[in-house]
Amino acid sequence: MCGIVAAVAQRDVAPILIAGLKALEYRGYDSAGLAVIEDQALHRVRATGKVRELETRYLDAPFAGGTGIAHTRWATHGAPNEANAHPHVAGRAVVVHNGIIENHADLRDALKATGRRFDSDTDTEVIAHLVDAALQQGLPLREAVRQSVARLHGAYAIAVLDSADPGVVVGARRGSPLVVGVGIGEHFLASDVQALIQVTRQVIYLEENDLVEIRRESVQVFGLDGEPLERAEHRSELSSDAVERGEYRHYMQKEIFEQPRAVADTLEGRLGDDGVLPNIFGVDGDALLARVRGLHIVACGTSYHAGLVAKYWIEALARLPVSVEVASEYRYRNVVVPEDTLFVAISQSGETADTLSALCESGQRGYLGTLGICNVPESSLVREAHLKLMTRAGPEIGVASTKAFTTQLTALALLALELGRQRGLDAGRQRDLVGQLQHLPRALESALACEPAIEALAERFVHRQHALFLGRGAQFPVALEGALKLKEISYIHAEAYPAGELKHGPLALVDENMPVIAVAPNNTLLDKLSSNLQEVRARGGELYVLADVDAAVDMHGEDDKRVDIHGGGSFIAPIVFTVPLQLLAYHVAVLRGTDVDQPRNLAKSVTVE
Repeated sequence: MCGIVAAVAQRDVAPILIAGLKALEYRGYDSAGLAVIEDQALHRVRATGKVRELETRYLDAPFAGGTGIAHTRWATHGAPNEANAHPHVAGRAVVVHNGIIENHADLRDALKATGRRFDSDTDTEVIAHLVDAALQQGLPLREAVRQSVARLHGAYAIAVLDSADPGVVVGARRGSPLVVGVGIGEHFLASDVQALIQVTRQVIYLEENDLVEIRRESVQVFGLDGEPLERAEHRSELSSDAVERGEYRHYMQKEIFEQPRAVADTLEGRLGDDGVLPNIFGVDGDALLARVRGLHIVACGTSYHAGLVAKYWIEALARLPVSVEVASEYRYRNVVVPEDTLFVAISQSGETADTLSALCESGQRGYLGTLGICNVPESSLVREAHLKLMTRAGPEIGVASTKAFTTQLTALALLALELGRQRGLDAGRQRDLVGQLQHLPRALESALACEPAIEALAERFVHRQHALFLGRGAQFPVALEGALKLKEISYIHAEAYPAGELKHGPLALVDENMPVIAVAPNNTLLDKLSSNLQEVRARGGELYVLADVDAAVDMHGEDDKRVDIHGGGSFIAPIVFTVPLQLLAYHVAVLRGTDVDQPRNLAKSVTVE
């Protein structure tokens, strides 16, 4: 979601801040701004829309200065307009903020009672007023921020300037990520390391409730009690070309085509010829998994769909009960936790607010242990979870998740296979499943070859307003993901149902104007699915089928509405059949002229509740 970049340097920082914001555009935002101190003069510029609008305003009237902060905002409190854009200024205090301050209304009332006037509708502005009030009492910036954040309830990552004290930026984090970039004679803050690779690869990942002060020659980290803390310095392995589009028109297209490599990387060093290699979930992972008698999987959005697929796999292979829940609902239920239940949290970014909160709360609910499945090694989720399995998808810039989803499924397939092995899965069956996983990267390459057929199919969806997706068994969550992708980036209303549920309501929607997309692997449910498709055809529905090449699906002479896919086996078919659904959403969106990589109203990393 929102992005933060800050710098203290011996050179002009505005170009660095703008470049950092551009690197964070994938997160989703609706306005941008920056503030720079030159001597003791504060320069601030803000704009609605894209970072290029902010850059144009800056270039129209450029300014110098070696200390600054910048921000891209995704609206939560207040409309997406210039007045609500960050940075916010109150007296000497200049603030940018990611997250949500839950007690902002009470703080605002208390501050107004002292005569303070507010210029925005945001929760962030209360932070600026709290800090300024402390500065006016003679406190240095670090102490003013420390006392101010002690009054905040909610989640935040902040960067703060004092316009009367050039050469210092103070940051703090609780429930939202913040990273320090370490340079020579210059230091930086950002909400994501991708904003910093232009200037440094040496980083410090701040932990929960850390407060940091950066100056040109120093970085100091403190706790909320004011005591100094030690935080390790790391070298980021992220490369600049990993976040470039290259030959592709959009990041989403690039990331769809990166899936064979991403899945191969996720399997590498974890899968042998006879099964999952030892302790890939952690040094004591195998021993803990042997004690598991049930699983609770908690996630949001696309990651939730991955968990739903895993439920089918784990219950079939390991005969363990699995519950899958949306994190935002889990947090507010009095969940029953049977003995020896494993808590599994799935998140691409590892910073998804609802999933992180659920993971933190799981420690008080009596779980056997926690497992995090994530794409970002330094994320909060990875640090919090007892066991972890990284997905190795690499940077995913497009807001609509693609390779993160298929690598999550790959990681969950490894979990299902290992749980099955520990519970007596037949050796022959296990070898077959291992073979399917080893073949998976090639199966994905084969599925990508269907792009021309999918592109032709997409032309039939351009003027549609609704679509229905159908699947059975483990393909039902894949249908859910296909519908989500279509609605996310093409803005076509799309829903997904288990095919057997048609006659219980959705069939009322079917007519010649309702395209119906069915996922048809060659498995034991194919005959049942075929019967459901006849229900659609009998009502005059416009039927499109993504079918395994060996699947006997009668198209009644409409073979141009069938796309053949080499599914690669029933175990990996949910992963393989995801690809044509991603391609369909992508090409429909391109034809409709929508913003594929940054769809309206959405953000990549949802760091607020």
